[in-house]
Amino acid sequence: MGSERLGEKLNISEELIKKSCSLAFKAHKSPDDLFHVEKYASGSSDVVFSFPGSWSVESWASGESAFGEKKIQLSLFPSMKSIGHYDEAAGPGGHQDLAIASFNQAFVQKFEHVLQNSQLKNKVQEVVNGKKRIVFTGHSTGGATAVLATIWCFENYPKQSHETFFCVTFGSPLIGNHIISHALRRENWSQYFIHFVMRYDIIPRILLAPLSSIQHEFKRILPFFDPNSPAYASESIGSSQEAFLLFRNVMRNAASLTTHAASKLQGSTNPLLETVKKFVKLSPYKPFGTYIFCTGNGKLVVMKNPEAVLQLLFYSCQLSSESEGARIVLKCLNEHLAYENELEGSLDMQCVAYDDNLETLPLASDGFFDDLGMSKKARLCLRAAGEFEKQKRRNQEKVGSKLEMITKHLKIIEDYRALCEHTVGYYKAFKIHKNKTDFDANLSRIELTGIMDEVIEMFTRYDLPDELEATKEWINLGTRYRRLVEPLDVANYYRHSKDEDTESYMKKGRPTRYKWMQRWLEYEQKLQTGSCGESCFWAEVEELHKLSGNFAAVYKERERVLRVQEQVGKWIQDGVIGKDVLLKSSTFEEWWSKLPADLQTETISLLVNGLGNVQA
Repeated sequence: MGSERLGEKLNISEELIKKSCSLAFKAHKSPDDLFHVEKYASGSSDVVFSFPGSWSVESWASGESAFGEKKIQLSLFPSMKSIGHYDEAAGPGGHQDLAIASFNQAFVQKFEHVLQNSQLKNKVQEVVNGKKRIVFTGHSTGGATAVLATIWCFENYPKQSHETFFCVTFGSPLIGNHIISHALRRENWSQYFIHFVMRYDIIPRILLAPLSSIQHEFKRILPFFDPNSPAYASESIGSSQEAFLLFRNVMRNAASLTTHAASKLQGSTNPLLETVKKFVKLSPYKPFGTYIFCTGNGKLVVMKNPEAVLQLLFYSCQLSSESEGARIVLKCLNEHLAYENELEGSLDMQCVAYDDNLETLPLASDGFFDDLGMSKKARLCLRAAGEFEKQKRRNQEKVGSKLEMITKHLKIIEDYRALCEHTVGYYKAFKIHKNKTDFDANLSRIELTGIMDEVIEMFTRYDLPDELEATKEWINLGTRYRRLVEPLDVANYYRHSKDEDTESYMKKGRPTRYKWMQRWLEYEQKLQTGSCGESCFWAEVEELHKLSGNFAAVYKERERVLRVQEQVGKWIQDGVIGKDVLLKSSTFEEWWSKLPADLQTETISLLVNGLGNVQA
């Protein structure tokens, strides 16, 4: 736990947070407006965009899925995916679906409506041009719109400083699955999303239950929050049977989800966990960014660990006894409207706890988590969430300790490539495989395969810090490894005629590690997926080489033949692959020299002739 002032920790002043809250509730009271824009203060460099919430069931639930979620269109939010998992060529299903973030469909539709039917784009551009910071804010579903607007700005203004955009929400519902948290952390955007949650506010927890299971009660409750409704803040609604049933259903579903999540955090391998998921539909929604829980007595608890936030959302809203049910249920509704008053006092008190060392959280009284009703079981779940994040850092250190070994073996293969540069090239030499140098290179290839497969498996399971997926160090290392070693994997594949037992290398033989590393580079350079195939073009050459002599078959593959040549020519000119590809008797030259003259491209002809002059 820390003593640093909240504003300093979050890089946004307490006064601006209060102003954001005030403007969020101002927008809340004008639900017919799409958004409001207001300067924080005269002469300030901060401009606040606030969005109103919506108070119909349709504004929360759209589509046919139980929880109202849908895979996002990457054209709108291209970063909202796991880079390594994502594969455009794979189409729907399998890992492809796991790679793309799911968002609440109704919230996205509302944001798209605001984007298309208002001056939001123009106003944002105006503020950006004026080199001012934008704070997006909203209460309830207005907070969901604010989140989407912030992500949209990060996506569309990549050259702006990350600190140009901030998002502060109050009582916002969850908006999507764990891929959002993963992507925001990877892009270094997560720290700019701040969510305030009152201890008993039901709205941030509402999507932990299937909307179909609470639709009737929710529809009856929503007028309580609607400032244009005669039933606004009505105690009769807050004390109704519908309110109690809504609370009970949400918390019952939250219990299933958090129990399942906690079991996985604690390393449970019980197969019943996955069996339960087949019969009990668990909410896909997960927290992201920084959560600030308001205890109700002036204290604040700051959480950045998404797994810990999920546990807190459940455990902080528990009944201590059945007799207090009616009081707590009314509190769950009232607190959704109480953020202004709560923050006015708590931000001044500066009685704040941070989740810096959750894995050592005391199981006994601590003065902060007591005020959120944290039982010993709850604290154990928070400890597990803290330990999970700490384990990711340990995994990072473990992988980092192998960099020296990786570099050593890459150097051996680089030396091997240099040795073969003036004979038949290292691809052909490795495929022939008759010298001790070939054997040594193969030992290094095998050693590197074990290390890299272990690393990629960690990425696949999200067992490494999310931000590692986009670091220069890993992109550069992965690219160097892929360009150097994959040609040897291709050579080994065709040397042992594995294509005859299964299918071609590109269809069945290409290891996951190379696909991940290729996507990292393509994502960093904003290139089309599949465009950086310089490490595996040999596989295509091998398949085309089989057609040599069969002119009918060669002409049938005309487009492919020409494309490979153009790609290789460009990669050689760009220095991505070496000119040894064109050596006399290399696999590429053997294939190319047997092509009909009208299929031999001018680019390769000039390069081959140029190399021949140099050799002569």
